[in-house]
Amino acid sequence: MNAPALPTHGFTEARFDGVRRAFDSLFADGLDPGSAVAVWVDGQPVVDLWGGWSDEAQTRPWQQDTLVNVWSVTKGVLALAAAMLVDRGQLDYTAPVARYWPEFAQRGKQGITVDQVMSHQAGLDGVDGPISDADVYAWTPFVQALERMAPLWEPGSRCVYHAMTYGHLVGELIRRIDGRSPGRFIAEEIVRPWGLQFHIGLPASEDHRAAEMSAHEKAYDWIRQGEKTAYPHAFRNPTLSATTPNARAWRAAEVPAANGQADARSLATLYGVLAGGGTVGGRQLRSADALRRATAVRFDGVDACSLAPTVFAAGYRIGAIGYGPHVAPGHFGHTGWGGSVAFADPARRLGFAFVTRRLLGFDDGVDPRRARLLDAVYAAL
Repeated sequence: MNAPALPTHGFTEARFDGVRRAFDSLFADGLDPGSAVAVWVDGQPVVDLWGGWSDEAQTRPWQQDTLVNVWSVTKGVLALAAAMLVDRGQLDYTAPVARYWPEFAQRGKQGITVDQVMSHQAGLDGVDGPISDADVYAWTPFVQALERMAPLWEPGSRCVYHAMTYGHLVGELIRRIDGRSPGRFIAEEIVRPWGLQFHIGLPASEDHRAAEMSAHEKAYDWIRQGEKTAYPHAFRNPTLSATTPNARAWRAAEVPAANGQADARSLATLYGVLAGGGTVGGRQLRSADALRRATAVRFDGVDACSLAPTVFAAGYRIGAIGYGPHVAPGHFGHTGWGGSVAFADPARRLGFAFVTRRLLGFDDGVDPRRARLLDAVYAAL
């Protein structure tokens, strides 16, 4: 028998009380077992809520400092790290990847640009030989597999989501240029200066804060669909599992496409700052020019694997990151498998984040949790 529903915690400014009611309804209606939502507007936090259980046995209530594996929401933070190198003149989006990473040029990859990698047009949506979880976690074997392979299709000819390879491709660029691993770069350049909770590579001492991930069977529908197309590479070598983040090996590794551990508060802070142009209270996260370059559209069309309309900037999804009536061309951020999401709406100077440990599948493509919350946020605005 399930434990009784827990009260939600946190704060909302008075005009955002509707967000609290919407968040409460997720638990009352059985839509979510444990999650958090946060909103920034005009450079200030206006919503910070959490509730439910952080484990399947329902023995650990969700706490203010609970962390969640946010899957591909991690890609948006990695995009910010790359943009910071662009801002410093150390990385050029239009340059060949091989300028910074010479070994990458093997087998016809010498012309692939940073832009193509960051917008999922590089022809490297998977690897062409066996790769184990341990190889992915160890970093170098996965990077070397990417170096040795030829593109799986003509780079620049289409967009096919690089679900796992994106993180090691962009992360290795960061490592080659800066010398630090992507997880360390993000920790030292973004997380610590802004007082955030975000980890790519979670110390064992923090395991007690990590939520236990679970999934509805329909959460795998997008993988089943992808495996039936001409582009199954992203879903094999290794096979993705919704519960993999519950293992210490995954948490300890740097898998910057998918294993960011975060709270909603930190993600909303990041995107709230970016929504205001990259500077808050005289502190700069990145320049307005770097933000403009990072969010310029690189691909606008249909993903050849998912067959879904897709718009990509340099690592950010554009526009459809929101939902329905609240989608705007200027939105940028990233979704995560099964429900987590974080984005900026510059027109409203808004940063939004929702993180959940329960992965859902959506027949109509709309997560009802995100829909309820965004309806309430935009009604307040």
